[in-house]
Amino acid sequence: MTTLPLAGKAALVTGGSRGIGAAIVRRLAADGAAVAFTFSSAAVEAAAVVASVQAAGGRAEAMQADSADPDAVRDAVGAAVKMFGRLDILVNNAGLLGTRRLDGYDLDEFDRMYAVNVRAPFVAAEAARPHLGEGGRVLMIGSIVADRIGVSGAAVYATTKAAIAGMTRGLARDFGPKGVTVNNVQPGPTETDMNPASSPHYEWLKSQNPLGRVGQPQEIANLVAFLASPESSYINGASLTADGGFTI
Repeated sequence: MTTLPLAGKAALVTGGSRGIGAAIVRRLAADGAAVAFTFSSAAVEAAAVVASVQAAGGRAEAMQADSADPDAVRDAVGAAVKMFGRLDILVNNAGLLGTRRLDGYDLDEFDRMYAVNVRAPFVAAEAARPHLGEGGRVLMIGSIVADRIGVSGAAVYATTKAAIAGMTRGLARDFGPKGVTVNNVQPGPTETDMNPASSPHYEWLKSQNPLGRVGQPQEIANLVAFLASPESSYINGASLTADGGFTI
């Protein structure tokens, strides 16, 4: 009998109701982990993710939490620990995507994007630290825009994702003595509800990729699952790109 790589582990995924987050929840559960995940407003989609995991024989639990609220983030970590009696894997996936030119940029929008994309992952990592032990994993979901920006209007979004890459390196130093690794997955263009096939930029994104297509959420989840597994034990503080060659 083959033992699943994450059997006996407990995970928390922020923003797990749709797109890449939902794919990560399903993949970690398929690998044997009990998975809690947060959602902000997509209750129907969250229930569907739970149902799909349960139908496949896994365990997933959804909880509503606005990542812009640091108390809600801390409460989600605490709830996951209480639910499973442990926490081994934290995936900071929740994020806001927005493109807008500088003229008339709404600073309230700037602050909310920074709160969700940067502050929330830091707060979640801080809250999870006492519960993560030897072999634990903290995983960030960044973006290739930390390294390359292909369109105008992405200055703020790119700033938040560059911050995630830097935070990953810093947290890797902080968590290392506990035997916990911290890594950052940087997806390229991926087909989600934030980047649907109906998007006006979809065909251009395909044309810029050597593979002639955009990525699928499960392909990002595959890399996350590897980094969450024992096989990735000597990878730490890294930002790993999964973009089909978009940025080469």
